[in-house]
Amino acid sequence: MKAHHTHLQIRTAGRGTYEITDQLLEAIRSSGIQDGLATVFCRHTSCSLVIMENADPSARHDLEAYFNRIAPDGDPAYLHSAEGPDDMSAHLRMALTRTSETIPVIDGRPALGTWQGLFLFEHRTAPHRRSIVITVLG
Repeated sequence: MKAHHTHLQIRTAGRGTYEITDQLLEAIRSSGIQDGLATVFCRHTSCSLVIMENADPSARHDLEAYFNRIAPDGDPAYLHSAEGPDDMSAHLRMALTRTSETIPVIDGRPALGTWQGLFLFEHRTAPHRRSIVITVLG
């Protein structure tokens, strides 16, 4: 079995979804692996990964609006606020989503559905540089 690792740095402009499907495709292509698994791992506790609709941006807008309702910034019930009013809400949003995704690789491509894309979901309001590790096994 072969393993290939790719390290990505993703710059965000603050809270929102950032599609990284093309970077996943490139990591699989450069691995030379035709059939196996791609694991994508986010090395942070205030952003996450989601597989989401990538054709209609309104779906991502609704996702973000939903998280704004269920994990609001600056909630007085939060004890943890060391880095500002979006600190604990960012951690909660990450805990409700995922920091890793495993995607089958078939014929050198991720086996994503027609309308699926892989997104970094930034939960902080300020810009950040995020570290992602993609491991392709096959």
